[in-house]
Amino acid sequence: MTIVSRIEQLYLARGSRLYEQAAPGEVVTVLEHALQCAQLAEWAQADPSLVAAALLHDIGHLLVDGDDETRAEGHEILAARFLELDFDPDVVQPIRLHVLAKRYLVTIDPSYVDKLSAASRHSLIRQGGPLTEREVEAFEDAPFAAQAVALRRWDDLARVPGKKTPSLDWYVGVLESLQQDPWEEVRTEIGSGSTV
Repeated sequence: MTIVSRIEQLYLARGSRLYEQAAPGEVVTVLEHALQCAQLAEWAQADPSLVAAALLHDIGHLLVDGDDETRAEGHEILAARFLELDFDPDVVQPIRLHVLAKRYLVTIDPSYVDKLSAASRHSLIRQGGPLTEREVEAFEDAPFAAQAVALRRWDDLARVPGKKTPSLDWYVGVLESLQQDPWEEVRTEIGSGSTV
């Protein structure tokens, strides 16, 4: 089974769960949230890799059963580990950094916390709260920090019940176009006349 097939299977099997980060009274599933986030990235004319990151940023929630609070690692780390062998860093790193981006935004703009849902404010405490000055500098210097901040802002907006979006099949096509080919380097070396 390819990674894209596995992703599709996860969303179809578990994507109907309610998205816990939604504000009270909002009824949005994990899949609806992912599709809305990817659509917002497309509307912002983001690169396909960032559209894919927007779609996949919370897939770590679907990789395990049970409460996030019982896990030592955050969903962003689980997602990054799941994806990193099959996708380039421009897909994986914004996902890995999107929780840190929330902490960054709270630090540089204290009013940002008021824009978060109650569940997101609660998870912010578990995730470490605002960053220190040194952590802010390190985040700003990190590759893909700007993409992670953009992803985080779409994440905050992708909670609209009943919103029309492209289908999962549409985004499966995006993922397939971005999937790394593990044999590409070997074929290139063989085709170039070098001996392996």
